Amino acid sequence: MTIPRLLPLKSAKEMQTLIQVALGVEPADLVVRDADLVNVYTGEIQNGMGVAVKGPWIARVAEDVRDLIGPATVVVEARGRTLTPGLIDGHTHLAWIYTAAEFVPFAAAAGTTTVITETMESYPVGGLAAVIDFLESCRGQPIRILATAPAMASISAAARGVDPGDLATLLSREEVVGLGESYWQAVLQTPEAHLPAFEAVHRAGMPLEGHSAGASQKKLAAYLATGVSSCHEPIDADQVLERLRLGMHVMVREGSIRRDLEAISRIRGSGADLRRLILASDGASPQDLLQGNYMDYVVRKAVACGFSPVEAIRMATLNVAEHFRLDGLLGGIAPGRLADMVLIPDPAEFTPRTVICNGRVIVEEGRLIAAPRRHEFAARSLHTIRLPRRLEPADFAVAPPRPAAGAAVRVIAMVTDLVTAERHMELPVSDGELRADPGSGLCKIAAVDRTHAPGTLFTGFIQGFGLTRGAVACSAAWDTSDIVAVGADDADMAHAVNRIADLQGGVVLVEEERVRVELALPIFGIACALPVPELAERLDALKQALAERGVGFPDPLLSLIALTGAAIPYLRICEEGLVNLKDGRRLGLFVS
Repeated sequence: MTIPRLLPLKSAKEMQTLIQVALGVEPADLVVRDADLVNVYTGEIQNGMGVAVKGPWIARVAEDVRDLIGPATVVVEARGRTLTPGLIDGHTHLAWIYTAAEFVPFAAAAGTTTVITETMESYPVGGLAAVIDFLESCRGQPIRILATAPAMASISAAARGVDPGDLATLLSREEVVGLGESYWQAVLQTPEAHLPAFEAVHRAGMPLEGHSAGASQKKLAAYLATGVSSCHEPIDADQVLERLRLGMHVMVREGSIRRDLEAISRIRGSGADLRRLILASDGASPQDLLQGNYMDYVVRKAVACGFSPVEAIRMATLNVAEHFRLDGLLGGIAPGRLADMVLIPDPAEFTPRTVICNGRVIVEEGRLIAAPRRHEFAARSLHTIRLPRRLEPADFAVAPPRPAAGAAVRVIAMVTDLVTAERHMELPVSDGELRADPGSGLCKIAAVDRTHAPGTLFTGFIQGFGLTRGAVACSAAWDTSDIVAVGADDADMAHAVNRIADLQGGVVLVEEERVRVELALPIFGIACALPVPELAERLDALKQALAERGVGFPDPLLSLIALTGAAIPYLRICEEGLVNLKDGRRLGLFVS
């Protein structure tokens, strides 16, 4: 099968053909007629409009396109319906949990014709080859999946930064449209690890995606001085306005990790121009996909929050395309643009009925009619857990630095389901060890490197995770190549990590050295090819099993894997030890 270019370039021959179609000399391949067209360029709705398409390109937009209908022309009758540009999700994470082939039917039915995904998850566990394998899995789909190269801000030195040669290779690929999110703390604390990549991306004429949660005033200015041009982290109108005033594109996040749209919608009362405001998901869980909570839902919610229908549609189309410097191809319905369009009942009810991508009807009456392409991942992408031996309970034992009745330790304290703090606790020594005390809310936490120095691990303590018995582990720890495990029992922790090695990736809940719930994630150790409904069912079973053992977080798996992340305050863990994100310092377990 020949896979078309994701971002096609018009040849001289194609331009000549488009001229002939626009002039009425040649018929169109597809015509949408008698639609109420949302013009995102002028902010108006034009009634009774037609759109003529040749190949993937729009040739003419006019009231009368009857002269372009030939014997073979596909005609889409749109009387009484509204035609909008295809939606663009400008920031998401498709390398986590499911494959592109399983995601695409839900995205297309939501009116999404372009998705821009991060690739940071696959790089630390498989390098350039893994990122390319992931990108190849996204090609040839009914919708267009573009990507950003990984910036790799990490608390683990082994996973920090992107190799210059790897970055050059990725920037040369047509689907790569910029550098992915880089956390402001990491950039300011270790500029030598990130600024060379920033320079390379600037030279390529692409944008730098940002992550400025918690930055303001001098620190925000210092971060933006590097050329970072977007952020999806603001959580209220004041933070959005501060960034808009500094020239940023702000992505309003409404997805499975956070839902910020309602709080941010208060910016409507500021009088600020909203042309740099963007709607994005930052990732959709299998449960949200099943419930219809993707980009069409986000547009509808924006309207419910007081944005006009045209504003809401523009925030999910033209504004996104302009940020990524793709508005000459995407984001609007005009001659010379790619024919990505959605028919909805009316502007205030963004419920896609017909979806057109690249000039081809892919959804009819809300149902995908173009089959997703399934990708066969390389063998190396399916074997990324490379522990040199089976772990034993003794590997998770914590001995005091010197013989004593007790020792003062640093503890990761769960403040919320994602935010942590550093606490100091005096723990008793029993038989030469410091032990978990699940009855008082204290568990052990460990990070085990599975790629760069396989088997290297660090064990500490965590309070407030809630686990009262057993252990849970996952190989999809954020921003690292680690397996992260939380346990009330050393033997259960060892068993959970060993089972992940057997599965070549996954999440495993163990109690009394028996697997109670598991989900295999063999693709890079972070994803699987299960259908979304089955995946949602498995995740719900895991959540229920963890709740029965005291873990009450809304998404306990997210809470677990985020404990290695380099962006959420404050105390995190990796195979090298504890790290305080306030200053980036690596900390030992024991308080001197």
